[in-house]
Amino acid sequence: MPTYKELLQQRELLEQQINAARATENADAIEKVKALVADFGLTAEDIFAAGKPRVKSGAKVAPKYRNTATGDTWTGRGKPPKWIQGQDRDQFLIAA
Repeated sequence: MPTYKELLQQRELLEQQINAARATENADAIEKVKALVADFGLTAEDIFAAGKPRVKSGAKVAPKYRNTATGDTWTGRGKPPKWIQGQDRDQFLIAA
């Protein structure tokens, strides 16, 4: 069975081999990507902005309902506040 120091030396050699292999494969991948970009005339936006535009989470939403007695508002999203639970929501609608 190898000693602790021998295992550490083996690990160091493996890490060097891993880093060398990664660098080589990264260079190959970059070369392929550059060739595809050139062949198809792609831009960075074509590649990285694919799909739907991202919506910023936590964006403010205008309130949809207002409690006329207290002035409290609710957007209509999430759990309804106690002042509107079990009531007809139409009476609390904010005129657009």
